[in-house]
Amino acid sequence: MLRLENVSKTFLPGTVNEKKALTGIDLHLKEGEFVTVIGGNGAGKSTLLNAVAGTWPIDEGRILIDGRDVTALPDFRRAEVIGRVFQDPSMGTSPDMQLEENLALAYRRGKKRGLGWGVTKEERAFFHDQLRSLGLGLEDRMKSSVGVLSGGQRQAVTLLMATIRAPKILLLDEHTAALDPATAEKVLSISDDLVRKNNLTCLMITHNMSDAIRLGNRIIMMNDGKIILDIAGEEKKALTKEQLLAKFAEVTGVQEETDEVLLS
Repeated sequence: MLRLENVSKTFLPGTVNEKKALTGIDLHLKEGEFVTVIGGNGAGKSTLLNAVAGTWPIDEGRILIDGRDVTALPDFRRAEVIGRVFQDPSMGTSPDMQLEENLALAYRRGKKRGLGWGVTKEERAFFHDQLRSLGLGLEDRMKSSVGVLSGGQRQAVTLLMATIRAPKILLLDEHTAALDPATAEKVLSISDDLVRKNNLTCLMITHNMSDAIRLGNRIIMMNDGKIILDIAGEEKKALTKEQLLAKFAEVTGVQEETDEVLLS
């Protein structure tokens, strides 16, 4: 479903601030794979997601989604096959629009627009059922402006908007980092349910090693713009945080005692 072939990206090349953000990345995701991505600041995690999303062009390599070469396509051309949730809950929704209007925009992604009612009766019933499945009581607030919702509620709505058309790829960019622990756990649970229910192919960046190990069926660790660890299957199921830290030390030669130090 997703192939990155020898992908490289350098920012500010030829200057004193030159930064090799990605170096020869090869990454293949099968349909339905849920991959968690960890690594320290500057490891290349967000650059990887931005490369897939088409936020900026890559310097070398190819990116294919479901067999289609999208390397030369800008982000708005890829939006019809990619769903994305950002770290900031305010980035995925329009605060001045009603909840049902936000969902209608997402539901019609990639479709031709015409003159007619903003939200049809059939759509409203569908949105009500989708919101009820989140378990947050939002199905009774469909006429409310999204701007009055809490951060966790907005992030849950953004998740629903990103998956309501079952994208080819779902990108979760530290989407719980700005939430309190209890709300973050609820949003993670909703994320896991949506990915499983829709059999989505997902890349999720997280700074929490326990979440990275617990969620998904595959984990990759990045360092200095490269993928240094790629663990899946039974090996991932049996993985502990201590073992992951030991593997990081073995690959990089750097000994860290906690994930807080490693990922800070």
